[in-house]
Amino acid sequence: MPTPHLRAKALSDVLDRRSRPTEMPSARISEFFGSNVFNEESMRMFLTEDAYLSVMQAIHEGSRIDRKLADQVASGMKEWAASKGATHYTHWFQPLTGTSAEKHDAFFEPINGGRSIERFDGGMLVQQEPDASSFPSGGIRNTFEARGYSAWDPSSPAFIIGRTLCIPTIFISYTGDALDYKMPLLRAIKAVDEAATAVCKYFDKDVKKVTCTLGWEQEYFLIDEALYYARPDIMMSGRALFGHGPAKGQQLEDHYFGSIPERARDFMRDFETEALKLGIPVKTRHNEVAPNQFECAPVFEELNLAVDHNMLLMDVMEKTARKHQFRVLLHEKPYAGVNGSGKHNNWSLATDTGKNLLRPAKTPKENMLFLAFFVNTIKAIHSHADVLRASIASANNDHRLGANEAPPAIISVFIGDYLTKLLDGLEQNIKGAMTPTSKTELKMDIGRIPQVMLDNTDRNRTSPFAFTGNKFEFRAVGSSANCAASMTVLNTIVANQLREFKKTVDALIKKGTKKDEAILRVIRELIVESKAIRFEGNGYGDAWKKEAAKRGLSNIQDTPRALDVWSRPETKKLFADMGVLSDRELAARHEIELHSYVLKIQIESRVAGDLAQNHIIPTAISYQNRLIENVIGLREVLGAEKAKKATTTQVGLIEEISEHIAGIMTLVNEMIEARKKANVIEEGAGQGDRVLRRCEAFPGQDPVPRGQARTAGGR
Repeated sequence: MPTPHLRAKALSDVLDRRSRPTEMPSARISEFFGSNVFNEESMRMFLTEDAYLSVMQAIHEGSRIDRKLADQVASGMKEWAASKGATHYTHWFQPLTGTSAEKHDAFFEPINGGRSIERFDGGMLVQQEPDASSFPSGGIRNTFEARGYSAWDPSSPAFIIGRTLCIPTIFISYTGDALDYKMPLLRAIKAVDEAATAVCKYFDKDVKKVTCTLGWEQEYFLIDEALYYARPDIMMSGRALFGHGPAKGQQLEDHYFGSIPERARDFMRDFETEALKLGIPVKTRHNEVAPNQFECAPVFEELNLAVDHNMLLMDVMEKTARKHQFRVLLHEKPYAGVNGSGKHNNWSLATDTGKNLLRPAKTPKENMLFLAFFVNTIKAIHSHADVLRASIASANNDHRLGANEAPPAIISVFIGDYLTKLLDGLEQNIKGAMTPTSKTELKMDIGRIPQVMLDNTDRNRTSPFAFTGNKFEFRAVGSSANCAASMTVLNTIVANQLREFKKTVDALIKKGTKKDEAILRVIRELIVESKAIRFEGNGYGDAWKKEAAKRGLSNIQDTPRALDVWSRPETKKLFADMGVLSDRELAARHEIELHSYVLKIQIESRVAGDLAQNHIIPTAISYQNRLIENVIGLREVLGAEKAKKATTTQVGLIEEISEHIAGIMTLVNEMIEARKKANVIEEGAGQGDRVLRRCEAFPGQDPVPRGQARTAGGR
């Protein structure tokens, strides 16, 4: 723990230090937005017409760029980057470490005569070779098998940070297995595009493509740099492992949407400026509920680009914070007793004809289209709730889920009273053959499908997956997570469900059922089959846990058991059938995520032991010695008889401190011994229980019921 001197200095820094005012560009945002991005405008200026059209086709149609044209693209991209002062380039990718990665190479290349040239060709643009063995691979790559490739993703534009041209890429092994988050995401996006487009053609033959959209909301904590350096636990693990609740936390709820502190606002203005130059459309900023907690959010974007922008923004935020003598905490639960941080993922589907498929409409036909995608999404969540739960599982997020300010670990869907009544009203004529009377009634029902207004739903903060008017909001994603993990799963399960929906409808049509009748009949069946996943009440209450159990819904309380879902046969079949992850890739991710969980628990255990032995106990002994000096001094001044009464409290504290010191040392030694035993327990795919036993061997580090503290300092 920090000494009184350090605490006083830190508090003085908080009060006295002033970050230098940030200079915003004098131009309007619209004039510098995307200025550091190789966007369409820049491509028109620096590329040949053939190269430009080739890139546009790759972005919009997924076509392959010819190698000769790739050379032209590279040449134009290099000239643009050089005009911005860039001297290096890098393939920017997202390995399974959870952060982004980059290896910088100079454009410079020596030639004969002691001279040099600036060189960047299509081969350098399209492919690079980072060391695959140095990144998590889950057994796909051995230590001696180093070869891996990063390959250009034209759908996400290149950008410049500092003096480096950054090219978004996928990252694959020598054997072609995905070693990153982007490759499976792109596969899932393709799967949902094909499945959704096929369903759209029931309603609109002009639809050629369906695009996934995402609007994320990034929550984070800001703390002063001096306070950060005074807390080894926050530095090492991202959260406070020891401490006590403040007298004033968030009880008064006076921080939420309050006036943004000037120093925090200067930081926000600075990182927003850099983000806007990088084409990240950050639009919203505000104080969050917990003290020193804030949020930013952009405008909706295409899903792949939105994920890249979120990863990029987290990096920009952390770099900018240091310039303002701040540190950004993205840990899901850095402090006990106050709200943790999430990353709400607002997901929807849009057609190339301009329709949001999850936006209620005014006409019955358009509302049939809405109902088809709305109900199929709910059915997808119902059928694969455990897979969705696994996508958000992490050691950090275990502290947050269900802690009375975040969604519970039970996956459910909130749609609001109005839409609940609408779906309940459609639960008719589902069993047996339809009579002429019921067919007539059905046709009338289609014509009578009521107008569904945009905001006919309330918002439910306790729901993990809520419909919020024209999108679904997945609220359970953790603040530090890569959005790609949960969005890959969501798109995969929705694509799978839409594919099944079309098969069923087509089978009915083939048997002679009219198209509209077949669509509505299948929608009604799905409403009934998925009804258990819909919940409109308080997700925090114990009553919901009991009700969820009656409905057969899972309540997976910890990460290791959540991750065991990856090893289920039905999960393997799902991802293989959709072409998103092979058995090999899925097993690798399972192993990587389990290993990451164990390592994070181990790190926290080691940090807790170090703090106890080298910070807390020495401070306690120092205080105890001062008490002893006080007792001895009083005896010398007052005499033994009078001092005995006068020092009763001090002596009691001295004895109590001795007991606590002995207790702490005993527990630390037990933890060290338990960790030694735990380290020889093997972990592996399908071994969630074994991994839990390994982590439960650490006193104070066991998975606990949601909302309870593992240590005095953090949930």
